[in-house]
Amino acid sequence: MNYISLDDHKKAWVFRHKDIPVSDEDAARIKPMTSERAAVLWSTMVSREFDHPDFFDKTDWCGKEESFSDEVNWEDAWENGDESLPHAILEHLDWQANTTVYFCMARDNVIETTFDVFKRNWQNFMFLADGSLLIGKKRNTVVQFLETGIAKLGEKPSA
Repeated sequence: MNYISLDDHKKAWVFRHKDIPVSDEDAARIKPMTSERAAVLWSTMVSREFDHPDFFDKTDWCGKEESFSDEVNWEDAWENGDESLPHAILEHLDWQANTTVYFCMARDNVIETTFDVFKRNWQNFMFLADGSLLIGKKRNTVVQFLETGIAKLGEKPSA
């Protein structure tokens, strides 16, 4: 089994927030990975060395300054209740709605969904912004969401 129930996820409350409700249809498509599956994806796509973004260093692509080209404030849009992610983030990613995405918080904590579900519910995901990386399956563009309200726009190396 690769996934756990959203209800069993330790941070499931972010998807039940009364002020920013998630539809039942979208909730069914927000799939937290088991810690084992998350660890495999993290080691493959994020870091073999470090378990959490707080520890990234220059040995991993995600710890290198040159991996990130620009920064965008996501918090202003979040505070204003904007339904849409900041335009600069959407423009940078330029992914199709059905692109499989991984919201990577730590080696044992990754959520899989599709880009359209992420975009509709981005405000909920931002409760989990602690250096979290949004990575698309078979995509090189990436965004790192920092708890400071900044999103770093970047590129990960080709596999």
